[in-house]
Amino acid sequence: MSIKNEIFARMGELSPAEKKAARTLLADYPSAGLASAATLAKAAGTSAPTVLRLVSRLGIGSYPDFQRRLLDEVTHQMNSPVSRTEKAAIESQGVQLFQIAVSEKLALIQALPSIVPPSEFDRAVDALASKPRQVTILGGYFSRYFAMMLASQLDQVIPNVDYVAEPLGHEISKILRLAEGGVAVALDFRRYELAAKQAVDLAKSQGATVIVITDQGLSPAVQNADIVLPIPVDGVPFDSFVGLLVLVEALVEAVLVATGDRGIKRMNQWEETVQISRAYQTSENADGESAVSKEPEEE
Repeated sequence: MSIKNEIFARMGELSPAEKKAARTLLADYPSAGLASAATLAKAAGTSAPTVLRLVSRLGIGSYPDFQRRLLDEVTHQMNSPVSRTEKAAIESQGVQLFQIAVSEKLALIQALPSIVPPSEFDRAVDALASKPRQVTILGGYFSRYFAMMLASQLDQVIPNVDYVAEPLGHEISKILRLAEGGVAVALDFRRYELAAKQAVDLAKSQGATVIVITDQGLSPAVQNADIVLPIPVDGVPFDSFVGLLVLVEALVEAVLVATGDRGIKRMNQWEETVQISRAYQTSENADGESAVSKEPEEE
């Protein structure tokens, strides 16, 4: 098993300080681990002994042994026939751009299980499914659309869910009323936004559990996060959010499963009470008779 996969597997066993070091390593893998323990610790905002404890938890005797394993992984990846063949196939002449785009997006989705630590995902589901007093969700320039979708879907599964368009503006009250037992979910991706970090810091100071969904570079907002869900976003010309879409849908589905009958009951309430006008729907005419909208007949 690679060191990266070992970290994912053991993320739930790590202390908060060790998680900081692990996340920093994963954000710049494997380069961060090829620097000294002190350098990695400084980048993570922790101590060198914490980094050494992390290495020990991975079952590696010493930091030099850890670095040798990293170098072996890099060498294997560079020399792997499979890696060379896949790269050559994508770069080969005659392949249409659409095919390349689909292949690249699919690769981002397939990478999700090896990038999102299962223990962090499970903790996020538990935080959202365990009857939080309030759930407040916010996003950035592009990611706000996914934050809105996450809020809209979660609101049909659990109560007290709010999307916050301006967390530091006229909707700041939604952040201020967060307290212990509340959950703040922030989506922040590279070209990280100051508002996301400030909102997360404020939510944390109010006593809320903070979940940050970000890219592998890790938003500065993770410094005060309880749970971090990193995803791959590489794309041209803009970062790709296909992985984010899959993560959001997986999160909602897992929360629904975790809530059991509570979630199903709330969804039923939505179905029975929310009126949505749709084309060609059956309606009642003035006499109380059922009528179906249709195109007028030709004479």
